[in-house]
Amino acid sequence: MRFVEVGGVRLSAIGLGTWQFGSREWGYGDEYAEREAVAIVHRALDLGINLIDTAELYAFGRSERIVGRAIEGRRPEVFVATKVFPVLPLAPIVEQRGRASAGRLGVDAIDLYQVHQRNPVVPQGTIMEGMRRLQRAGTVAHVGVSNYPLRAWQAAERALDAPVLSNQVQYSLVTRKPESDLLPYAQANDRLIIAYSPLAQGFLSGRFEPGTPAPRGVRAFNPFFLPENLEKGAEVIGALRDVAKAHDATPAQVALAWVIRRPNVVAIPGASRVSQLESNAAAADLELSDEEDARLTGASDRFEPIRGPAAVPKIARARLPF
Repeated sequence: MRFVEVGGVRLSAIGLGTWQFGSREWGYGDEYAEREAVAIVHRALDLGINLIDTAELYAFGRSERIVGRAIEGRRPEVFVATKVFPVLPLAPIVEQRGRASAGRLGVDAIDLYQVHQRNPVVPQGTIMEGMRRLQRAGTVAHVGVSNYPLRAWQAAERALDAPVLSNQVQYSLVTRKPESDLLPYAQANDRLIIAYSPLAQGFLSGRFEPGTPAPRGVRAFNPFFLPENLEKGAEVIGALRDVAKAHDATPAQVALAWVIRRPNVVAIPGASRVSQLESNAAAADLELSDEEDARLTGASDRFEPIRGPAAVPKIARARLPF
């Protein structure tokens, strides 16, 4: 396992995202939540993955409880990250919810406590006052944010009057908006980008083509899986397959290797089974050449998918059962 050292912490370049733990929208079921999820965490730790990311919002606390059960007895091996959902994030409420998350996780201190997304109404000073109190009490070691634009990230740091270690954002070979300002800021200021959906919810796995049955659950309304976007993405997927063949790897491993090749970036793919976790972890040791990186990046530059509101009616029609 390769590690990234940022802001005084040492994190595995590949972490584990746990949105799917106990969340019905993924459709994995109770057997997965009660057994497979715990086995996935245990195997992750065995392989040297130390970053486990969850949130109070995931299955309304159930994901945190599953993670807590899985890391019991192995706390020194884990950098635990969770998130507060910013509904009425006044300082006392942030404090209370931070302690509640620590309790569900079964830990004395949360390694990284993140604001799940920016609240456009509540000032950063109010939210960060709650974070500061949690830090002073020893309940939280590091503060982070998620889905924050650069100015909001900087405002959070000013309000905290201390480093806001990380910004967790959607980042992949086909979702590269963070490169415009967030990555340069992180790289220049000893901060971290935590890339969620680094495989674009499976679009970059190479398993989906025009005519392939659409994925179910939360991915059913992801515009990347529209037939038009699957066609438009053929060059990207073809490049991933070619590079993967040269390394005796999978397209998903190549896509992950591309993301974590960027300085100050770690990725947190989820896993539906232990074997998928093992495959993700192996991506940390895959070394892409400059030429391979350039080919993948160029294919991404030319990929122009249908996004946003324009995709909504198309998605709805594509998902109708008749």
